[in-house]
Amino acid sequence: MAETEFSVSGVQISRRLRSLTRAGTVVVGDGRVSLLTSRGQEIDSAPLTEARAATPPWFGPGRRARVVLEGRAYGLRPGPGDDEAVLRLCEALSWAREQMDPRDG
Repeated sequence: MAETEFSVSGVQISRRLRSLTRAGTVVVGDGRVSLLTSRGQEIDSAPLTEARAATPPWFGPGRRARVVLEGRAYGLRPGPGDDEAVLRLCEALSWAREQMDPRDG
C-alpha cells in the first residue's frame, strides 16, 4: 500500500472550463500526486518530479490553485470552510519533492 503524505478531500477539480468533480480528493504520496473523483476513481496522476502547484496571486492565498501534472493543467478549489486546503497542498508538494531521494527522479 502506498504511503500517503498528504490528502485533502472536498475539492472541486476542473480542467479548462469543465468541472470534473465537485468533491474530489488530492493525494500526495509514494512519490506521486493523484487527483481522484468523489467516488475514488483516478482523474489523473503524475510523479512528483512532473507535478507543479501554485496559487494565483489575484485570488488571494488559499482560495484556488493551479496544478500541472505532466503538462496538463487543472484548477482546484477547496470546499466550504477549508480555504487553506490548496495552500497546504502547495506546501505538501514542495515538502514531498524535497524528501525525495535525488537518485529517484
